[in-house]
Amino acid sequence: MGNKQQLKKELNFAAALALVVGMVIGSGIFIKAGKVVELAGNSNMALLAWAAGGIITLCAGLTIAELGACIPQTGGVYAYLENIYGKFPAFLFGWVQSVIYGPATIAALALYFAALFLPFFTLPDTWQKGVAMGVVLLLGSINCLGAKYGGYIQSAATVAKFVPILLIVTFGLLQGENQVLGVPVSERGSMGAAILATLWAYDGWVGVSYVAGEMKDPGKLLPRSIFVGLSIVITAYLAMNIALLHILPAQDMMALGTQAAGTAAGLLFGAFGGKLINIGILISIFGTLNGYILTNSRVPFAMAERGVIPLAAVLSRVHSSWGTPVYATLLELGLATTLILFWKPDSLTDIAMFIIWAFYILAFTAVFILRRRQQPGTAYSYQVPLYPVVPLVAIGGAGYIVISMFFDKPLDACWAVLWVAAGIPLFFFRKTVEK
Repeated sequence: MGNKQQLKKELNFAAALALVVGMVIGSGIFIKAGKVVELAGNSNMALLAWAAGGIITLCAGLTIAELGACIPQTGGVYAYLENIYGKFPAFLFGWVQSVIYGPATIAALALYFAALFLPFFTLPDTWQKGVAMGVVLLLGSINCLGAKYGGYIQSAATVAKFVPILLIVTFGLLQGENQVLGVPVSERGSMGAAILATLWAYDGWVGVSYVAGEMKDPGKLLPRSIFVGLSIVITAYLAMNIALLHILPAQDMMALGTQAAGTAAGLLFGAFGGKLINIGILISIFGTLNGYILTNSRVPFAMAERGVIPLAAVLSRVHSSWGTPVYATLLELGLATTLILFWKPDSLTDIAMFIIWAFYILAFTAVFILRRRQQPGTAYSYQVPLYPVVPLVAIGGAGYIVISMFFDKPLDACWAVLWVAAGIPLFFFRKTVEK
């Protein structure tokens, strides 16, 4: 291993698109459908929450894509914030991405995977944490061997995960008999909390920007993969939720929670068919988990290359043969397995969503700053369409989510703020050491 090795440019459009779709479509559409109905209060507002989450995410993705086209560097949002705002905001984002958001999403996905894996094989609940840690270490090892191997898993899992969605949507719409619209489930609903829950299902789109430095033509591939990928996801999510409401009464969806999609599959296809669909759901979560492990390690790697975190000389190393940031990957795996032991997945998802969207506001605003700095006559390979409407929608949606969580889930919001604050003394300590 050596510091002078460079990450290999191996990712093409198919791999980038598979990363977007594969990372977004994972546990959320199967795990959160019942929760969104409960939080929204009725079926109409639940579908509206899914649509609103999709619009906010698409606007966010199109906005970030302009930054990626102008600053095609490994590290994604971290690199964008550093170029636009300087080291301190970038460091705080990298801090929360590396030690909170990244490990929290990996841990939550692994726990959700284990929660569905155990009943499928009639294993005891006490095995959940062990299974979760095992799947994290398995995928981490594969991704250490090369980005292309993680890409192979991502492409295969992305194709496979559409099988349960297509089957449930097609047969659910044909055979379902329940009313879809205008079905109340509770008197008190919170659109902010409901949209926050959908954003976990939509999360993952930004991961493709973290590997921009490993794309063959990031200026073209990044925006195209984000737009096409998110358009596919939004359509699939709305169709899936309409089908689930057609199969199951809204009250039953709320009561079933994480088991709603699996129960719907059993009603449509019987016990054996339901198990096959559940296999597809497990593959879906497996692929999403792989995508997060592949991309999240690039942020601590980018920070280590700049020498702004402890153990930078180690974390910035690229394997001489595999061409991957092995030690940065191991850092994410270690933190994720620690969270698996001590936290619940729903709290992890809420904290992760709150903290990452708070920083996204800075990234979306950066587009306006970048435009002002742009030299007259300069043409980038991509610019966000309908400027400034699309970035403003992204900023407004992110702000709405952050404010709503302070009211709906103040404890999780406070934990997130404390974790961000913990990075401040570390930054100034590193500055003092450099002097």
